[in-house]
Order: sequence, then structure tokens, then C-alpha cells
Amino acid sequence: MLPRFESASQTSGPYVHIGLVPSRAGIQQSPIVTHDLCIQGVPETALAVEISGRVLDGSGSPIYDAVVEIWQADHQGLYHRFSNSGFRGWGRSAIDKDDGRYCFKTIKPGSVACRNEIWMAPHLAFWIVARGINLGLNTRMYFPEDLDLHQADPVLNTIEIKQRRSTLIARRAGDASGDSLLSKYHFDIVIQGEKETVFFDI
Repeated sequence: MLPRFESASQTSGPYVHIGLVPSRAGIQQSPIVTHDLCIQGVPETALAVEISGRVLDGSGSPIYDAVVEIWQADHQGLYHRFSNSGFRGWGRSAIDKDDGRYCFKTIKPGSVACRNEIWMAPHLAFWIVARGINLGLNTRMYFPEDLDLHQADPVLNTIEIKQRRSTLIARRAGDASGDSLLSKYHFDIVIQGEKETVFFDI
């Protein structure tokens, strides 16, 4: 039997957004998934929110060819498979070529049941891919108004250096008012450097 060798690894390449978000490259087709998770409407009693931010390299410069996905529970803390709210809970956004930001329209999730009657604080799971990244990066975003719930969150509590937990907490960018029905949050994702976001090996 001939020996087997590990295949060479590859990065995502400069054109990952063409395959994942073809509209970003001017290719018009019906998207499988979009940045608007509420395109079918906001579930009753759910809070509509807008999440936006930048994906930054170690120098603080935006990474324009990144693609960002989110996965989340609905406002009752239930994922799509177990929910009857009609909320899908999955979205994808390319980086805007003009302002360097991603943006999602979604709802604020509820607390999610974990093992042993422990609850995870409301959060979004993020997946980031871009040129130069061998494997997609996984992280989370928590909401700033839920600080009491953060104290018991089993995932946040795995981060031993407590000050780094702040890299997973968004900041409020504006409340629903006037013509806007969305509460807005800002969440930058820093790939490397002093302010690097905490990433999870999953």
C-alpha cells in the first residue's frame, strides 16, 4: 500500500464572496440566504434589531472581501428545528465595498437552554471567511444590556482572561425611534492583534 500524505491546505481565495454572495459581484440571482433574516416578517412579540460592524485585520484596516454568516435562536430561545415561529435563524452578508461594513436585519434571540438547567445568554453565532483564512473563524456576539445573564453563560465563562470577554459584547448603536423600528448594535470583528476577537475551535 502506498503511503498517504496530507493534502496541501488552501485559503478561501480572493473570490469567495462571488460564490457565497453573488450579488456582491453583480450577479443577479435569487439568493439562498440573505442578510435580512426577517424578510418573511418579524415574529410576533420579537424585537427587530440591526447588527452591523467591520471585519478588521491586525492593523485595524477593513477586510473588504470577507463574508460573514450568523446563526441564532428565535426570540423564545429556540432554534429553527424546534421552533414554530417561522424564523429561520440563518443569514449571510458580504462586506459593503463603500463603507467596509457587514449588516444584518434580524431579531434579538432569547436565552438558550444548555445542559444541566444552565442557560446561555442571548447571542448570535458568527462565522467569518476571507482571503488568507484557511478555516472559517467562529465567534459569538452578546448584547450589552444582558450583563447579568453573562455572568452565568457557560461559554463566556470558558474564557479565562476575563477582559477578553468584552471582545464578544456588542455596543448599542441606537434604539428604535422615528422612522426606524430597529434597535441597532455595532460589533467589530478583529482577526488578529492586540484587540483580537475571541474565536472558538469548533
